[in-house]
Amino acid sequence: MINSLEGLDDMGVATAAARAGADVVRDLYGLRLARSDKGAGDFATAADLEAERQILDVIRAARPDDGVLGEESGRWGAADAVRQWMVDPLCGTLNYAVGSMLVAVNVALRDGAAAVADPFSGEVFCTDGATAWVRQDGADARLAPTPATQLVDVNLDPPFPNAPGFRAVDLLAHPAFVDRFRPRVLSTTLALAWVAAGKRAAYVTDGGDLTASVHFAAGIALCRAAGCTVTGIDGAPLGPEGRGLVAAADAETHGQLMSVIHSQERRT
Repeated sequence: MINSLEGLDDMGVATAAARAGADVVRDLYGLRLARSDKGAGDFATAADLEAERQILDVIRAARPDDGVLGEESGRWGAADAVRQWMVDPLCGTLNYAVGSMLVAVNVALRDGAAAVADPFSGEVFCTDGATAWVRQDGADARLAPTPATQLVDVNLDPPFPNAPGFRAVDLLAHPAFVDRFRPRVLSTTLALAWVAAGKRAAYVTDGGDLTASVHFAAGIALCRAAGCTVTGIDGAPLGPEGRGLVAAADAETHGQLMSVIHSQERRT
């Protein structure tokens, strides 16, 4: 593996790392796995832990001077490292634990390259920070977002820091939302890769600064590089003061969603 990493650019490293994690997730699927309790009903499985180990091995071998923030293992490397990788080895652990294949493996260099792997379709969505691609069966295709499906994923997992002004669940019953869109609830940030790829028209979630989240960083990078419209739920740019996330295939779809969200907040 180490020799195969020589000469890779950052997108190549992100892709190799995401694939290494995806191989573990796929190989351990359906097995009875040990769980580590993380509190508040959350847990990690042995697949989460082993996938993260494999991802970290790739990053350490290819970029030994970089820092890493892993969901399960915390921070690695020099505390003052200028470059930091963000790793979510299995996004959708609850899905995975009950036999659902709706999961993702996320690897992102902060403000740079990123990759999101779907362990079961074999797709790896990747970006160098400027353009975005999907790789499958040895072939690359540029990501092309489109609102044509009219499908919008709404994340209903807590926490809900912007309630009561914004409640994601309320979108599902809003007349203007159901007139234009068809809601889906995926409960994994694979949905962001699907927005970038044209499989979803948009994705909406509550939260704070999601650019600093191992769960969301890779998907946000993909959407931005693919040309999606990406803001907080208040329409403001993402960042330290951010409020949640609206990632839409185009500006028109984003505007329609913001209109619904604003009308919801006014009613509250």
